[in-house]
Amino acid sequence: MQNRQTRQNSVTIQTVDGIGDIQPGDDLAQILISAMDKTELCIEDGDILVIAQKVVSKAEDRFVALKDVIPSAEAVALATKVNKDPRKIEVILGESKSVVRAVTHAGQSEGIVITEHNLGFVCANAAVDESNIDQKDTLLLLPIDPDASARALRDRLETAYGVRVGVVITDTFGRPWRMGLVNVAIGLAGVPAKVDLAGEKDAFGRPLAVTAPALADELAAASGLLMAKDAKKPALIFKGVSWQAEVSSALDLVRPLKEDLFR
Repeated sequence: MQNRQTRQNSVTIQTVDGIGDIQPGDDLAQILISAMDKTELCIEDGDILVIAQKVVSKAEDRFVALKDVIPSAEAVALATKVNKDPRKIEVILGESKSVVRAVTHAGQSEGIVITEHNLGFVCANAAVDESNIDQKDTLLLLPIDPDASARALRDRLETAYGVRVGVVITDTFGRPWRMGLVNVAIGLAGVPAKVDLAGEKDAFGRPLAVTAPALADELAAASGLLMAKDAKKPALIFKGVSWQAEVSSALDLVRPLKEDLFR
């Protein structure tokens, strides 16, 4: 399918205010719609909702209480190596296809476990999180199917507003070769994962051969400018982005193992 990208001069990002704390079983789509209507945030054709994984996971009740976790011998051994709670390690292993690397650096109280998540993402601790959670000794996991979660939100928004809408679900990952963390796309609906520019020309008229900007990750990374950890602004609306709807998946951005120089 086409992937050509139209040039644009400006993009605006608006926070969806008034969402509040999300609880298991909440109708997240209706909460978003109500918040946008209350603040008179106008949804137009081609707008893109970028939303943090955490609120999606909370609504889908992806919580795990540590008191209910019995660590295996493998988890205990790995926990000893990286100085982590073996119950947390057990949850990480349960969310993972494999452990890519587990290391402890001098001066750090805990080590880090890099795994290939069951969904295919390679990330720290299988994206198991314990920040910004009300419950003590509780972990939060990724949605079971982030793409399906994104499609469900898109369908509700398009029904409510009668326009074409894209959805990107984000989480915060580290990156090989680079310091620091950025938001990346882990769930998509409608929005292309990447844009194939092969055959187009650069600013000097030279043909592009293998240029494919990761549009979904670009949107996710930009969302981090307004999605501060303590701001409670987990949803944003992007306006003015040039994109054409297609069937897409965030897994389209995962580099195949045979091309992965880090594993």
